[in-house]
Amino acid sequence: MRTWGIALACAWTALSPGLAGAGEAKRTTFGTSPDGRPVEEVTLTNGNGMKARIIAWGALLRTLEVPDRNGQSADVVLGYADMAGYLAKPNYFGVSVGRYANRIRAGRFTLDGTTYTLAANDGPNALHGGVAGFDKRLWTITEVSTGVAPAVTLRYVSPDGEEGYPGTLTVTATYTLDETNTLSVEYRATTDKPTVVNLTNHSFFNLAGEGSGRSILDHRLTIPAEHYTPVDATLIPTGTLAPVAGTPFDFRTTTVIGARIRDGSDPQIVLGRGYDHNFVVAKAPTATPHPVARVEDPISGRVLEMGSNQPGVQFYTGNFLDATAVGKSSRPYRQSDALALEPELFPDTPNQPAFGSARLDPGATYRTIITYRFSTLPADSSRTPK
Repeated sequence: MRTWGIALACAWTALSPGLAGAGEAKRTTFGTSPDGRPVEEVTLTNGNGMKARIIAWGALLRTLEVPDRNGQSADVVLGYADMAGYLAKPNYFGVSVGRYANRIRAGRFTLDGTTYTLAANDGPNALHGGVAGFDKRLWTITEVSTGVAPAVTLRYVSPDGEEGYPGTLTVTATYTLDETNTLSVEYRATTDKPTVVNLTNHSFFNLAGEGSGRSILDHRLTIPAEHYTPVDATLIPTGTLAPVAGTPFDFRTTTVIGARIRDGSDPQIVLGRGYDHNFVVAKAPTATPHPVARVEDPISGRVLEMGSNQPGVQFYTGNFLDATAVGKSSRPYRQSDALALEPELFPDTPNQPAFGSARLDPGATYRTIITYRFSTLPADSSRTPK
């Protein structure tokens, strides 16, 4: 774990100005929104063959091309080739999620004595900001920069009462690609009256390539969490912080994802149809990023190390992908074709004070950072975790 932490710290340091590099940012038009406005796309490229494409619809990461151990690039995130796909079968592919990522019990919460009612768009619960959350809004590109760390900043203003949430919330999302092969996403938000905020990125990863035809069940995963939050039948946390030791949720040592994903003896695996749970990687948000997950694909050799300043990470194995969404490579996306790792506050925090607070007040700035650092395993890597 020490080596992993040092690598994350170095990647974060490399975001500082003054380093030489060969980055580029290119702005184009991707498509048209439902109301006829142009949807822009910005392509960020570094000097090592990495390329990220971000579109203004949902401030989403549409493609992420990463070299394997032999220098061959592949797109490692799920997504669509055109706007029609994002409008017909959104599936949260690569989007910026808000105003509150994950689930809120019964679609309601109370703040300063007032109860707010949200859309119940996931059974009885509110999920990922509602029927038309930030993922289904057209953001405005406010800045594009090139150089050592090309970047794009997008902005969205959510009016008071949108999807039932109080306060006008002004949000920015900044994607930056640097020469350490780190893509970072930083979210900031301010409000004009008390509200709740929990933002994250919902990219689905397959390190073999989204068009490879391989699932993520042979990927190897590490999550430095001693506890996770068990859920009820509607996938709302019960309020317990349960030890991962002795359960299929123990990823403290590197483990093949498919090894225990069909463990019918564990009721939590049954409820989630696999993994769809929040892991406790910190007690509260931190000032700087800490490690939240590491994913390895032993065949391509690609490695993803994720960091964030958030206390939880939702691990989801694409359990509801049902082959009705056809992606960029003209392949239908199926269960376990990709995984999502979503750094965030714990689900249902507004209703569970023991989880901390999701409150944002006027004059304060909400900030969350996610880092995705890519590298490769050596060619002779034959380690086979249990």
